[in-house]
Amino acid sequence: MPRGLWCAETTPPDKSEYRGVDFHVHLDNSTIDKALELSRERHLKFGIVEHAGTKENVYPTVLSSDADLHRYLETLEGKPVFRGIQAEWIDWMSCFSPVALAQLDYVLTDAMTFPGKDGRRVKLWTPEAAQQVDMTDKEAFMDRFVDWHVEVMAREPFDILANTSWLPAGMIEQWEIYWTPPRMKKVIDAALKYGIALEISASYKLPKLPFLKQAKAAGAKFSFGSNGRYPNMGKLDYCFEMAQQLDLKPADMFNPAPDGQKAVQRRKV
Repeated sequence: MPRGLWCAETTPPDKSEYRGVDFHVHLDNSTIDKALELSRERHLKFGIVEHAGTKENVYPTVLSSDADLHRYLETLEGKPVFRGIQAEWIDWMSCFSPVALAQLDYVLTDAMTFPGKDGRRVKLWTPEAAQQVDMTDKEAFMDRFVDWHVEVMAREPFDILANTSWLPAGMIEQWEIYWTPPRMKKVIDAALKYGIALEISASYKLPKLPFLKQAKAAGAKFSFGSNGRYPNMGKLDYCFEMAQQLDLKPADMFNPAPDGQKAVQRRKV
């Protein structure tokens, strides 16, 4: 496989070439030094993300203030990685100042936390989701879910839509039925409107090729993501397979914007 094909940054510390960037790497059960060992072994640059938002979000670590964010960024200072956050829900911006957010290289989020029947946030991948969200009429839910993707992109200043085209259990098995071309178009059009890259997820093996072909034809940008914890970060086989089938070039790929042009700086929401 040719190296440096899907990444503008091609010179890691050992002077070999990167094959690309995994922008969706978590350090939950690891350290930055162990992650960098894998980065070198796999010839991939890593983008490190930590969950960020209000304390209502339950994860091993949730950054909820400028002080939290500064401490996190200090742990990555001087390391050959991109520094990002995985933003949670639609109120995460209230936790941080614009100056603090501008220190990040990028912000990543997804649409997998959804408004429940009572308006509270529901993690759609949990067993309780079926009781908390009305999914009896799956077509009606799917329309609401697509609209939610658009709302998330409209309301939040972020760079990468992670886990693109993911569906809950009971629906993912019929992905082709629920992700119709018009629904794909709605999400893709919003990504283009707001300058958001669509993640090709190695862990979920999504989006599938029809979605990706439609997105590429529309001019969308893409990123690669493993959603990996040690030792699974950087396992991007699905991403590379899709990139080859789509004939992706560096111009098709997301790269963090320079200072002054980051989503948290250019978007007024």
